[in-house]
Amino acid sequence: MIHGCGPLGTRGSHRLCVAPMMDCTDRHARTFLRSFGPDIVLYTEMVTAAALLHGNRERLLAFDPCEHPVALQLGGNDPRELARAARMGAEAGFDEINLNVGCPSDRVRSGRFGACLMREPERVADCIAAMREQVSVPVTVKCRLGVDDHDSKEHLHGFVDRVADAGCTLFIIHARKAILGGLSPKENREIPPLQYHRVHALAAHRRDLEIVINGGLKTVTDAERELRHTHGVMLGREAYGRPEVLGTLADALLPSDRDAVTGADAITAYRPYLAARLAEGVPLHAMTRHLLGLFSGRPGARQFRRILSEQGCRDGAGIEVLDRALAAVDPTLARAA
Repeated sequence: MIHGCGPLGTRGSHRLCVAPMMDCTDRHARTFLRSFGPDIVLYTEMVTAAALLHGNRERLLAFDPCEHPVALQLGGNDPRELARAARMGAEAGFDEINLNVGCPSDRVRSGRFGACLMREPERVADCIAAMREQVSVPVTVKCRLGVDDHDSKEHLHGFVDRVADAGCTLFIIHARKAILGGLSPKENREIPPLQYHRVHALAAHRRDLEIVINGGLKTVTDAERELRHTHGVMLGREAYGRPEVLGTLADALLPSDRDAVTGADAITAYRPYLAARLAEGVPLHAMTRHLLGLFSGRPGARQFRRILSEQGCRDGAGIEVLDRALAAVDPTLARAA
């Protein structure tokens, strides 16, 4: 059991999630975001199976125990490689293994994984089956509504039906299709229209599955609307760019007897981690770059970002830089260096 929300994969355990985001949701960001709620499900950046098999697996799989519940997202298309990588992730202690079937980047597409796999439901099913044979933790899928002209209701439902037959019981659906070739990953997050109703139809079609919706969600109102149709909501750039929204959402959506966590509360919780990693030689900027979205709209927020960005990159920068930045927002938040 994890933080009172039940084992991952149990219906309702993914009520509020933070999306996997390349160059964003590293171990430092996840530790910081964890401060906003113990039951928020966190996801790693995508790690390719090949990188795990041939690279520095200790570095790629490192995470802090406070991150639980945390899922490892894998990229790849070879069932044997993915099975070995999934086993490594489970042995490292991750609570869930998630297969990326949604990333539209050229690099991912050239490797024949990510969103282009939505054209190959049989291969995805083989990958899921192979991974499930190697691990006891849930194996899940994050995908889109479709890819290019493979985006009909019949294609999406057929894809989910086939992959579910292989044992996947939880699907995270970004409520846009992917357009490969011609659009950047950023444009693929903005240009294809959101079609929440299609995710709702999928959830109604497969009531035996847990369906989590992703894409364009920003507020408690958004989340509560979608939770009338799905089992969970996932936020990406909104949660990373305005992390205090997570505290508001956790307070509204997840049962708790504590007040909503503010940005100041989260920094207080993050301080011991910062100090420990600084002592290990981790540069301050590697950790504080994830704080830049705090205090958005408040007086002093621009100065807060400027101090962290400019002074946090200097050699030997310590936690006193964070205190100077906090003083620009509210002197009572800073501690004596």
